[in-house]
Amino acid sequence: MGEVSSVITVEADGDIRIVTLNRPERLNGVSEELHRRLADVWRELADDPGARAVVLTGAGRAFSAAGLEHLRRHHGDPELRERSIRLDRSIQTAMIRFPLPVVAAVNGPAVGLGCSLALGCDLVLMAEDAYLADPHVSVGLVAGDGGVTLWPLLTSLLRAKEYLFTGDRIPAATAVELGLANRTVPRGPAEGGPRAGPAAGGPAGRGRCAPPRWPSPWWSSRCPGRHGGGADGRAGDHDQPRPHPDRRGVGIPRPAPADRGRC
Repeated sequence: MGEVSSVITVEADGDIRIVTLNRPERLNGVSEELHRRLADVWRELADDPGARAVVLTGAGRAFSAAGLEHLRRHHGDPELRERSIRLDRSIQTAMIRFPLPVVAAVNGPAVGLGCSLALGCDLVLMAEDAYLADPHVSVGLVAGDGGVTLWPLLTSLLRAKEYLFTGDRIPAATAVELGLANRTVPRGPAEGGPRAGPAAGGPAGRGRCAPPRWPSPWWSSRCPGRHGGGADGRAGDHDQPRPHPDRRGVGIPRPAPADRGRC
């Protein structure tokens, strides 16, 4: 696949799509162009018949941790504010409706929009020295990008208020304790970033965040036709529809993979 834009790259690694926020000189911080691209990329990936899962990460030493200059422009530009509100809604809605599992490989600081992008994923794996933060309040803005509605679904309302009211950093280990991340991952030698592993669908040493040494892709038991189902060669129970919570916490039926044509 290997689709490239100036602010986001989409790389195909087998049936895994690796989406990289690609403004390393700006710590992958939000810009108007990045905002627009994020609103489109989820629809494009949902229409990709060869994709079974997505890894979302950042280029360089940050996941996404800047964009203050973009935020400051909103104070004096009403049209930009309206565009940003619409794009934020499009991004969050597209991620909620996205039909494939998404792993956030948080290779460094995830701040503001970056924090919301990470927490909007199905699994959140963080480098041990990474952190989360939503400091909108520090520049006179209400917490945006979906944080107000998303955080209380993942941690207690009191904790969500504490960090959204203060904008304080949440270290990776604390994020795991609070239920905002699944686990921390040691950094590997490549690029100084978190170690990649088979569960992320990529070869070891890629330098992206991934689960440590899982023996097979974590979604393999849900993918008929890829790992063969039961020992007798028949499809396993993953072929049957099953209820699962959507990101609003409401149980909805999961369509059978055969109906969707993908895992």
